[in-house]
Amino acid sequence: MSESTAALHAALQDAPLGRESGYPTHYDPGLLCPLPRSAARAALGLDAGLPFTGADLWTAYEVSWLNARGKPQVAIAQFTIPAETPNLIESKSFKLYLNGFNHERLASVEELRARLRADLAEALWRGSGQAPGSLGVRLWMPHEWRGDLQASLPGLSLDRLDVECTHEQPAPDLLRADHGQPPVQEVLCTDLFKSHCPVTGQPDWASVQIAYSGAPIEQEGLLRYLVSLRHHAGFHEQCVERIFVDLWQRCRPVRLSVLARFTRRGGLDINPWRSSHPQPLPSVGRLVRQ
Repeated sequence: MSESTAALHAALQDAPLGRESGYPTHYDPGLLCPLPRSAARAALGLDAGLPFTGADLWTAYEVSWLNARGKPQVAIAQFTIPAETPNLIESKSFKLYLNGFNHERLASVEELRARLRADLAEALWRGSGQAPGSLGVRLWMPHEWRGDLQASLPGLSLDRLDVECTHEQPAPDLLRADHGQPPVQEVLCTDLFKSHCPVTGQPDWASVQIAYSGAPIEQEGLLRYLVSLRHHAGFHEQCVERIFVDLWQRCRPVRLSVLARFTRRGGLDINPWRSSHPQPLPSVGRLVRQ
C-alpha cells in the first residue's frame, strides 16, 4: 500500500461517513474531516503534476445560525474550493459541521463568513506543511433567493443516442476521437451519470457536461464510457478527475473542461469542475430554496 493510500485509509477511519452520527448541539470546527486527494490522483498517474485546474463548487441550502439576540437566521451558501488543495472535505462531516452553527450566536453575517473561510482553509490544507490558501465563501440571504426552477446544463444531449451499454466497470477504451477530421468546438452533456460512494455504497447521481475543442469525439462511445462508471466507487471529485484524465489521454483534445452537477443530499451538493485552461467558474444554476 502506497503512503498516500495509507493516509486516505487512515483518514476514512476517523470519518463519520457510514456511521451513525448524533445531531451537533454546538459549533465545532473539529467535525470537519479532510481526506487527501493524493491517493486517487496517484492511481491516475498524476504524481508528477496536474493536467488541469478547476474547483469543487459546493452549495449548502440549509445554513442557519442565531443572531446576537437569539433570533434564527438562514442563508444559502456556495463554497469554491480550488482543485489544487491537498485535501477534500468528506461531505457528511461538512454537513455535521454546518449543523453545528444552528445554535451558535454570531454578531453578523460577516462573522459567519469569516469562521467558515478560516475553518475550511485549515482543514483543506491540514497536514500539507503549507500555509492555508484561499477559497471562496458566498452567502445569499432570503431576499436574494430566486424562485426559478433548476435549468439543465447547456450542451448537446448525449442521451438522445440509442446505444447498447454492456460495460459495468470503467471502460476508457470506448473513448475515440477522429483526428482525420477538422477540429470542432462542442459542448456535450448527459443526465444519466451514476457512481457509488466508496464507503457506503450508496448511489450518486449527476449531470455531466463536457466542453472541448479538437478532433471530434465519437459521441456514442463517450456516452457508453460515461455509463460504464455506473458501478464505479469514487468520491464526486475523483470521478470528475477520472473522466477528465481518460478523455485527455484517449482523445487528446486541444482544450477540455468537465463539470459534474451531483444531486444534493442532506441540503448539500458538490459540483466538481476541471479544466485544461484558465476560464471563469461555471454557473451551477441552483440558487433556489426548495
